[in-house]
Amino acid sequence: MGALVGLGVGVGLLLVWSAYAMPRTAGRTPRTRQGTLARRLDEAGLGAVSVPGLVTLCAAIGLGCALVVQVASGTPPVAAAFGLMGAYLPVAVVSSRGRRRQREFAEVWPEAVDNLASAVRAGMSLPDALAALAVRGPEPLRPAFDAFALDYQVTGRFGECLDRLKARLADPVGDRVVEGLRIAREVGGGELGRLLRNLSGYLRDDARTRSEMESRQAWTVNGARLAVAAPWVILLIMSFQPDVIRRYSSPAGVVVLVFGAALCVTAYWAMLRIGRLPVDRRILR
Repeated sequence: MGALVGLGVGVGLLLVWSAYAMPRTAGRTPRTRQGTLARRLDEAGLGAVSVPGLVTLCAAIGLGCALVVQVASGTPPVAAAFGLMGAYLPVAVVSSRGRRRQREFAEVWPEAVDNLASAVRAGMSLPDALAALAVRGPEPLRPAFDAFALDYQVTGRFGECLDRLKARLADPVGDRVVEGLRIAREVGGGELGRLLRNLSGYLRDDARTRSEMESRQAWTVNGARLAVAAPWVILLIMSFQPDVIRRYSSPAGVVVLVFGAALCVTAYWAMLRIGRLPVDRRILR
């Protein structure tokens, strides 16, 4: 019996010593991945996809498109042009998914903040109110808050769980909401209900204004895409006419392709630049 007591005391002292002598590593708190491709993957909700994996997919699709066009046309410059377009296709899909995800989040954040305000007004603690969004919150946000509830249940560290939640959301509006909740938790929750109500009203007004501006901007974006895609669709149709498409194998044909591609990219960029809306950036990462 004395040996068991001594063993228990020894293990307890060892655990107490390890808590001070061996602090937690920083790897437990997720870090935002650096780089443009990594940021786009996070914003699209594809945090599990690595940048090398995306680059490999781009290379494989680009090579496949180039081989198909080369077999159909027998013209290496044309095949190389369509190969570059195919290589960019996964990046374009990821960017489009990220923009769609941010618009979807912007529409449902006011509802989520209202649910938080109601839960806090009913007497729930802030961590419990956030965990409840996994069940009662908007559908697009439920997976992130479900993971938050599991993290908090396992660790009990509210700050670290908020960091993980912010990394999973990868959303500028989510960053503002999370940091507001963190400040309210640290300085006291006396004004938390008022803060959440004001934040909900602001998010609704912002989402309404941005939706109206995007609907008016849609014709500019669609026109730019149609103007850029039309000549390349015609060139793809011409690829099935060997006598015509082989003219692009000459030096003059290569110059025409390069000049046309540069002109299309410049014009598309200029049209989007002129008609673009202010974009929220994640300054609170």
